[in-house]
Amino acid sequence: MDRVKDKNWAEEVAKKIREKVSIVAVRNQNKIPYTTVDGLFNDMSVENVCWWTNGFWGGMMWQLYNATKEDIYKENALDTERKLDQNLMNAMGMDHDSGFKWLTTAIAHYRLTGNQESRNRGLLAANDLAGRFNPVGRFIRAWNENVPGKTIGWAIIDCMMNLPLLYWAYEETKDPRFMQIATIHADTAEKYFIRGDGSVNHIVEFNPNTGEMVRTYGGQGYEEGSSWTRGQAWAIYGFALSYIHTKNTRYLDAAKRIANYFIANIPDNGLIPVDFRQPQDPWIEDSCASVIAACGLLEIEKYVTEHEKHIYYNNALKLLKSLEANRCNWDTNTDNIVENCTAAYHDEKHEFAIIYGDYFFIEAIWKLTGQELFIW
Repeated sequence: MDRVKDKNWAEEVAKKIREKVSIVAVRNQNKIPYTTVDGLFNDMSVENVCWWTNGFWGGMMWQLYNATKEDIYKENALDTERKLDQNLMNAMGMDHDSGFKWLTTAIAHYRLTGNQESRNRGLLAANDLAGRFNPVGRFIRAWNENVPGKTIGWAIIDCMMNLPLLYWAYEETKDPRFMQIATIHADTAEKYFIRGDGSVNHIVEFNPNTGEMVRTYGGQGYEEGSSWTRGQAWAIYGFALSYIHTKNTRYLDAAKRIANYFIANIPDNGLIPVDFRQPQDPWIEDSCASVIAACGLLEIEKYVTEHEKHIYYNNALKLLKSLEANRCNWDTNTDNIVENCTAAYHDEKHEFAIIYGDYFFIEAIWKLTGQELFIW
Protein backbone atom coordinates (compact mmCIF):
# COMPACT_ATOMS: atom_id res chain seq x y z
CA MET A 1 0.00 0.00 0.00
CA ASP A 2 1.57 3.24 -1.13
CA ARG A 3 -0.54 5.55 1.01
CA VAL A 4 1.32 8.72 0.08
CA LYS A 5 0.85 8.13 -3.64
CA ASP A 6 -2.80 7.24 -3.11
CA LYS A 7 -3.43 10.35 -1.05
CA ASN A 8 -1.81 12.50 -3.72
CA TRP A 9 -4.11 10.88 -6.30
CA ALA A 10 -7.13 11.50 -4.06
CA GLU A 11 -6.10 15.15 -3.57
CA GLU A 12 -6.05 15.62 -7.35
CA VAL A 13 -9.51 14.07 -7.63
CA ALA A 14 -10.76 16.22 -4.75
CA LYS A 15 -9.53 19.31 -6.58
CA LYS A 16 -11.52 18.29 -9.67
CA ILE A 17 -14.59 17.66 -7.49
CA ARG A 18 -14.32 21.10 -5.89
CA GLU A 19 -13.86 22.81 -9.24
CA LYS A 20 -16.86 21.11 -10.81
CA VAL A 21 -19.28 21.21 -7.87
CA SER A 22 -18.58 24.90 -7.26
CA ILE A 23 -20.25 25.54 -10.62
CA VAL A 24 -22.93 22.85 -10.30
CA ALA A 25 -23.98 24.09 -6.84
CA VAL A 26 -24.68 27.60 -8.15
CA ARG A 27 -26.55 26.28 -11.18
CA ASN A 28 -28.78 24.09 -9.02
CA GLN A 29 -29.73 26.37 -6.15
CA ASN A 30 -33.23 25.58 -4.81
CA LYS A 31 -33.24 22.10 -6.36
CA ILE A 32 -33.14 18.61 -4.85
CA PRO A 33 -31.63 16.50 -7.65
CA TYR A 34 -32.07 12.79 -8.33
CA THR A 35 -30.89 12.34 -11.93
CA THR A 36 -30.11 14.39 -15.02
CA VAL A 37 -32.11 15.36 -18.08
CA ASP A 38 -29.83 16.23 -20.99
CA GLY A 39 -26.97 16.50 -18.53
CA LEU A 40 -28.71 18.84 -16.08
CA PHE A 41 -30.19 17.88 -12.71
CA ASN A 42 -33.93 17.48 -12.28
CA ASP A 43 -35.75 18.75 -9.18
CA MET A 44 -37.40 16.23 -6.83
CA SER A 45 -38.62 19.02 -4.54
CA VAL A 46 -41.18 19.60 -7.29
CA GLU A 47 -41.57 16.06 -8.63
CA ASN A 48 -41.68 14.07 -5.35
CA VAL A 49 -40.44 15.66 -2.12
CA CYS A 50 -40.77 12.30 -0.31
CA TRP A 51 -38.43 10.43 -2.69
CA TRP A 52 -35.93 8.28 -0.79
CA THR A 53 -32.79 9.85 -2.28
CA ASN A 54 -33.69 13.44 -1.41
CA GLY A 55 -31.11 13.77 1.36
CA PHE A 56 -28.05 13.05 -0.75
CA TRP A 57 -27.84 16.48 -2.39
CA GLY A 58 -27.84 18.02 1.07
CA GLY A 59 -25.19 15.51 2.13
CA MET A 60 -23.03 16.47 -0.84
CA MET A 61 -23.39 20.10 0.06
CA TRP A 62 -22.38 19.51 3.69
CA GLN A 63 -19.37 17.47 2.57
CA LEU A 64 -18.27 20.32 0.28
CA TYR A 65 -18.97 22.91 2.98
CA ASN A 66 -16.94 20.93 5.51
CA ALA A 67 -14.02 20.89 3.08
CA THR A 68 -14.22 24.47 1.79
CA LYS A 69 -16.39 26.55 4.18
CA GLU A 70 -17.94 28.21 1.12
CA ASP A 71 -21.42 29.55 1.91
CA ILE A 72 -23.11 28.34 -1.28
CA TYR A 73 -22.90 24.76 -0.05
CA LYS A 74 -24.36 25.58 3.35
CA GLU A 75 -27.18 27.57 1.74
CA ASN A 76 -28.08 24.70 -0.57
CA ALA A 77 -27.96 22.18 2.28
CA LEU A 78 -30.24 24.32 4.47
CA ASP A 79 -32.68 24.72 1.59
CA THR A 80 -32.92 20.94 1.22
CA GLU A 81 -33.36 20.47 4.97
CA ARG A 82 -36.23 22.94 5.10
CA LYS A 83 -37.97 21.43 2.06
CA LEU A 84 -37.84 17.97 3.62
CA ASP A 85 -40.17 19.23 6.36
CA GLN A 86 -42.93 18.53 3.84
CA ASN A 87 -41.85 14.89 3.94
CA LEU A 88 -41.48 14.82 7.73
CA MET A 89 -45.12 15.86 8.11
CA ASN A 90 -46.42 13.33 5.57
CA ALA A 91 -47.13 10.00 7.30
CA MET A 92 -47.24 7.97 4.09
CA GLY A 93 -44.10 9.68 2.85
CA MET A 94 -42.13 8.36 5.82
CA ASP A 95 -40.49 4.96 5.40
CA HIS A 96 -37.40 2.89 6.25
CA ASP A 97 -35.11 5.37 4.44
CA SER A 98 -35.29 8.15 7.04
CA GLY A 99 -31.58 7.81 7.72
CA PHE A 100 -30.77 8.55 4.09
CA LYS A 101 -32.89 11.71 4.27
CA TRP A 102 -32.13 13.22 7.69
CA LEU A 103 -28.64 11.98 8.63
CA THR A 104 -27.38 13.69 5.48
CA THR A 105 -29.30 16.93 6.10
CA ALA A 106 -30.62 17.88 9.55
CA ILE A 107 -28.24 15.74 11.60
CA ALA A 108 -25.22 16.77 9.53
CA HIS A 109 -26.28 20.38 10.19
CA TYR A 110 -26.66 19.68 13.91
CA ARG A 111 -23.26 18.01 14.13
CA LEU A 112 -21.59 20.99 12.48
CA THR A 113 -23.42 23.81 14.25
CA GLY A 114 -25.45 22.45 17.17
CA ASN A 115 -28.67 23.79 15.61
CA GLN A 116 -31.57 22.67 17.82
CA GLU A 117 -34.22 22.77 15.10
CA SER A 118 -32.11 20.33 13.13
CA ARG A 119 -31.72 18.09 16.19
CA ASN A 120 -35.50 18.11 16.57
CA ARG A 121 -35.96 17.05 12.94
CA GLY A 122 -33.52 14.20 13.45
CA LEU A 123 -35.31 12.96 16.56
CA LEU A 124 -38.70 13.12 14.84
CA ALA A 125 -37.31 11.03 11.98
CA ALA A 126 -35.66 8.57 14.40
CA ASN A 127 -38.89 8.08 16.34
CA ASP A 128 -40.76 7.43 13.11
CA LEU A 129 -38.16 4.86 12.02
CA ALA A 130 -38.32 3.17 15.43
CA GLY A 131 -42.10 3.02 15.04
CA ARG A 132 -41.69 0.77 11.99
CA PHE A 133 -40.23 -1.99 14.17
CA ASN A 134 -42.16 -5.27 14.21
CA PRO A 135 -41.43 -6.79 17.66
CA VAL A 136 -42.63 -10.29 16.73
CA GLY A 137 -40.57 -10.53 13.56
CA ARG A 138 -37.73 -8.47 15.07
CA PHE A 139 -37.30 -6.32 11.95
CA ILE A 140 -37.90 -2.78 10.70
CA ARG A 141 -40.55 -2.87 8.03
CA ALA A 142 -39.64 -1.64 4.55
CA TRP A 143 -41.75 0.64 2.36
CA ASN A 144 -45.48 1.36 2.72
CA GLU A 145 -48.54 -0.24 1.18
CA ASN A 146 -48.72 -0.29 -2.60
CA VAL A 147 -50.74 -3.52 -2.68
CA PRO A 148 -52.73 -3.95 0.58
CA GLY A 149 -51.09 -6.55 2.82
CA LYS A 150 -48.33 -7.40 0.34
CA THR A 151 -45.31 -5.59 1.81
CA ILE A 152 -46.34 -5.41 5.45
CA GLY A 153 -43.89 -8.18 6.39
CA TRP A 154 -41.03 -7.11 4.12
CA ALA A 155 -37.56 -6.11 5.29
CA ILE A 156 -34.74 -5.08 2.95
CA ILE A 157 -30.96 -5.01 3.18
CA ASP A 158 -30.91 -1.25 2.44
CA CYS A 159 -32.22 -0.62 5.96
CA MET A 160 -28.79 -1.48 7.41
CA MET A 161 -27.64 1.92 6.18
CA ASN A 162 -30.51 3.66 7.98
CA LEU A 163 -29.78 2.15 11.41
CA PRO A 164 -27.23 4.91 12.18
CA LEU A 165 -30.22 7.26 12.58
CA LEU A 166 -31.24 5.16 15.57
CA TYR A 167 -27.68 4.91 16.89
CA TRP A 168 -27.46 8.71 16.72
CA ALA A 169 -30.79 9.08 18.55
CA TYR A 170 -29.51 6.78 21.30
CA GLU A 171 -26.31 8.81 21.62
CA GLU A 172 -28.37 12.01 21.87
CA THR A 173 -31.07 10.83 24.29
CA LYS A 174 -29.64 7.73 25.99
CA ASP A 175 -33.05 6.14 25.42
CA PRO A 176 -32.16 2.44 25.08
CA ARG A 177 -35.04 1.60 22.77
CA PHE A 178 -33.19 3.21 19.86
CA MET A 179 -30.12 1.03 20.39
CA GLN A 180 -32.26 -2.04 21.06
CA ILE A 181 -34.31 -1.67 17.87
CA ALA A 182 -31.22 -1.03 15.75
CA THR A 183 -29.27 -4.01 17.08
CA ILE A 184 -32.25 -6.38 16.99
CA HIS A 185 -32.83 -5.50 13.35
CA ALA A 186 -29.11 -5.94 12.61
CA ASP A 187 -29.20 -9.36 14.27
CA THR A 188 -32.20 -10.35 12.15
CA ALA A 189 -30.44 -9.15 9.00
CA GLU A 190 -27.32 -11.13 9.90
CA LYS A 191 -29.39 -14.28 10.40
CA TYR A 192 -31.74 -14.09 7.43
CA PHE A 193 -30.10 -11.90 4.79
CA ILE A 194 -26.52 -13.17 4.63
CA ARG A 195 -26.10 -16.39 2.69
CA GLY A 196 -23.42 -19.00 3.28
CA ASP A 197 -21.17 -17.65 0.52
CA GLY A 198 -21.28 -14.09 1.88
CA SER A 199 -23.78 -12.77 -0.66
CA VAL A 200 -26.99 -11.19 0.61
CA ASN A 201 -30.68 -11.22 -0.19
CA HIS A 202 -32.33 -7.95 -1.12
CA ILE A 203 -35.82 -8.63 0.31
CA VAL A 204 -36.86 -11.05 3.04
CA GLU A 205 -40.55 -11.53 3.79
CA PHE A 206 -41.68 -12.41 7.31
CA ASN A 207 -45.13 -13.28 8.58
CA PRO A 208 -45.89 -10.00 10.38
CA ASN A 209 -48.11 -11.75 12.94
CA THR A 210 -45.88 -14.70 13.86
CA GLY A 211 -42.40 -13.51 12.84
CA GLU A 212 -41.79 -16.64 10.75
CA MET A 213 -39.64 -16.16 7.66
CA VAL A 214 -41.75 -16.72 4.55
CA ARG A 215 -39.45 -16.29 1.54
CA THR A 216 -36.90 -14.08 -0.21
CA TYR A 217 -37.24 -11.93 -3.33
CA GLY A 218 -34.75 -10.83 -5.96
CA GLY A 219 -35.92 -7.24 -5.64
CA GLN A 220 -33.78 -4.87 -7.67
CA GLY A 221 -31.39 -7.61 -8.74
CA TYR A 222 -31.63 -10.08 -11.61
CA GLU A 223 -33.74 -12.76 -9.92
CA GLU A 224 -34.45 -14.48 -6.61
CA GLY A 225 -31.23 -15.94 -5.26
CA SER A 226 -29.05 -13.68 -7.39
CA SER A 227 -26.65 -11.05 -6.13
CA TRP A 228 -27.76 -7.43 -6.55
CA THR A 229 -24.50 -5.55 -6.16
CA ARG A 230 -25.87 -2.41 -4.54
CA GLY A 231 -27.50 -4.64 -1.93
CA GLN A 232 -24.10 -6.21 -1.26
CA ALA A 233 -22.65 -2.70 -0.93
CA TRP A 234 -25.38 -1.54 1.48
CA ALA A 235 -24.65 -4.62 3.58
CA ILE A 236 -20.87 -4.10 3.60
CA TYR A 237 -21.15 -0.50 4.71
CA GLY A 238 -24.20 -1.05 6.91
CA PHE A 239 -22.74 -3.86 9.01
CA ALA A 240 -19.46 -1.92 9.29
CA LEU A 241 -21.44 1.03 10.65
CA SER A 242 -23.26 -1.16 13.16
CA TYR A 243 -19.85 -2.31 14.37
CA ILE A 244 -18.62 1.28 14.66
CA HIS A 245 -21.62 2.26 16.79
CA THR A 246 -21.81 -0.87 18.97
CA LYS A 247 -18.31 -2.42 18.90
CA ASN A 248 -20.04 -5.79 18.52
CA THR A 249 -17.47 -7.83 16.60
CA ARG A 250 -20.18 -10.01 15.04
CA TYR A 251 -21.13 -7.04 12.89
CA LEU A 252 -17.54 -6.48 11.78
CA ASP A 253 -17.24 -10.18 10.96
CA ALA A 254 -20.47 -9.95 8.95
CA ALA A 255 -19.18 -6.92 7.05
CA LYS A 256 -15.95 -8.78 6.26
CA ARG A 257 -17.78 -11.88 5.01
CA ILE A 258 -19.87 -9.81 2.61
CA ALA A 259 -16.88 -7.70 1.60
CA ASN A 260 -14.78 -10.79 0.87
CA TYR A 261 -17.55 -12.11 -1.40
CA PHE A 262 -17.80 -8.73 -3.15
CA ILE A 263 -14.03 -8.50 -3.62
CA ALA A 264 -13.87 -12.02 -5.07
CA ASN A 265 -16.38 -10.97 -7.75
CA ILE A 266 -14.90 -7.61 -8.80
CA PRO A 267 -14.25 -7.79 -12.57
CA ASP A 268 -10.69 -7.24 -13.75
CA ASN A 269 -11.57 -3.77 -15.02
CA GLY A 270 -12.95 -2.77 -11.60
CA LEU A 271 -16.37 -1.76 -12.99
CA ILE A 272 -19.31 -3.29 -11.12
CA PRO A 273 -22.38 -4.88 -12.76
CA VAL A 274 -25.92 -4.47 -11.46
CA ASP A 275 -25.92 -8.10 -10.30
CA PHE A 276 -22.92 -10.40 -9.92
CA ARG A 277 -25.08 -13.22 -11.31
CA GLN A 278 -26.65 -11.36 -14.22
CA PRO A 279 -26.30 -12.64 -17.80
CA GLN A 280 -23.15 -11.69 -19.67
CA ASP A 281 -25.24 -10.10 -22.42
CA PRO A 282 -26.38 -7.41 -21.98
CA TRP A 283 -23.76 -6.37 -19.45
CA ILE A 284 -25.28 -3.62 -17.30
CA GLU A 285 -23.25 -1.59 -14.80
CA ASP A 286 -24.07 0.14 -11.52
CA SER A 287 -21.38 2.60 -10.52
CA CYS A 288 -23.37 3.37 -7.35
CA ALA A 289 -22.65 -0.11 -6.04
CA SER A 290 -18.98 0.52 -6.63
CA VAL A 291 -18.72 3.77 -4.66
CA ILE A 292 -20.88 2.55 -1.76
CA ALA A 293 -18.79 -0.61 -1.48
CA ALA A 294 -15.60 1.47 -1.58
CA CYS A 295 -16.83 3.54 1.36
CA GLY A 296 -17.61 0.40 3.32
CA LEU A 297 -14.25 -1.20 2.52
CA LEU A 298 -12.40 1.92 3.69
CA GLU A 299 -14.27 1.77 7.00
CA ILE A 300 -13.60 -1.95 7.48
CA GLU A 301 -9.91 -1.34 6.82
CA LYS A 302 -9.71 0.88 9.90
CA TYR A 303 -10.75 -1.89 12.28
CA VAL A 304 -9.12 -5.09 11.01
CA THR A 305 -5.72 -6.51 11.91
CA GLU A 306 -2.62 -5.13 10.25
CA HIS A 307 -2.17 -8.12 7.94
CA GLU A 308 -5.76 -7.75 6.63
CA LYS A 309 -5.78 -4.03 5.96
CA HIS A 310 -4.38 -4.26 2.43
CA ILE A 311 -7.27 -6.50 1.32
CA TYR A 312 -9.94 -3.89 1.95
CA TYR A 313 -7.88 -0.78 1.25
CA ASN A 314 -6.44 -1.96 -2.07
CA ASN A 315 -9.80 -3.09 -3.40
CA ALA A 316 -11.45 0.19 -2.38
CA LEU A 317 -8.77 2.03 -4.32
CA LYS A 318 -9.22 -0.30 -7.30
CA LEU A 319 -12.92 0.54 -7.44
CA LEU A 320 -12.39 4.28 -7.06
CA LYS A 321 -9.53 4.52 -9.54
CA SER A 322 -11.45 2.50 -12.14
CA LEU A 323 -14.42 4.82 -11.77
CA GLU A 324 -12.34 7.98 -11.92
CA ALA A 325 -10.58 6.78 -15.06
CA ASN A 326 -13.62 5.45 -16.88
CA ARG A 327 -16.92 6.65 -15.39
CA CYS A 328 -16.43 10.20 -14.14
CA ASN A 329 -17.56 13.22 -16.13
CA TRP A 330 -15.58 16.37 -15.31
CA ASP A 331 -17.31 18.59 -17.89
CA THR A 332 -18.72 21.56 -15.96
CA ASN A 333 -21.57 21.85 -18.48
CA THR A 334 -22.88 18.52 -17.18
CA ASP A 335 -24.16 18.37 -13.60
CA ASN A 336 -23.33 14.82 -12.54
CA ILE A 337 -19.89 13.37 -11.92
CA VAL A 338 -20.45 9.60 -11.75
CA GLU A 339 -21.90 7.87 -14.81
CA ASN A 340 -23.42 4.43 -15.49
CA CYS A 341 -25.56 4.07 -12.38
CA THR A 342 -28.57 1.74 -12.47
CA ALA A 343 -31.45 1.68 -10.00
CA ALA A 344 -32.67 -1.88 -10.72
CA TYR A 345 -31.84 -4.62 -13.21
CA HIS A 346 -35.35 -4.92 -14.64
CA ASP A 347 -36.02 -1.20 -14.99
CA GLU A 348 -36.35 0.03 -18.56
CA LYS A 349 -33.61 2.61 -18.08
CA HIS A 350 -30.02 1.64 -17.23
CA GLU A 351 -26.67 3.37 -16.77
CA PHE A 352 -27.66 6.94 -16.00
CA ALA A 353 -26.72 9.56 -13.40
CA ILE A 354 -28.05 9.05 -9.85
CA ILE A 355 -27.31 11.57 -7.11
CA TYR A 356 -26.08 9.07 -4.51
CA GLY A 357 -23.42 7.94 -6.97
CA ASP A 358 -21.91 11.41 -6.70
CA TYR A 359 -22.51 11.58 -2.95
CA PHE A 360 -20.70 8.34 -2.10
CA PHE A 361 -17.90 9.04 -4.58
CA ILE A 362 -17.23 12.35 -2.83
CA GLU A 363 -17.48 10.71 0.58
CA ALA A 364 -14.97 8.03 -0.42
CA ILE A 365 -12.49 10.57 -1.80
CA TRP A 366 -12.90 12.70 1.33
CA LYS A 367 -12.13 9.62 3.45
CA LEU A 368 -8.80 9.39 1.66
CA THR A 369 -7.99 13.11 1.94
CA GLY A 370 -9.13 13.46 5.56
CA GLN A 371 -11.84 16.04 4.74
CA GLU A 372 -14.87 13.85 5.45
CA LEU A 373 -17.75 14.91 7.64
CA PHE A 374 -18.72 11.53 9.10
CA ILE A 375 -22.45 11.50 8.49
CA TRP A 376 -23.31 7.93 9.45
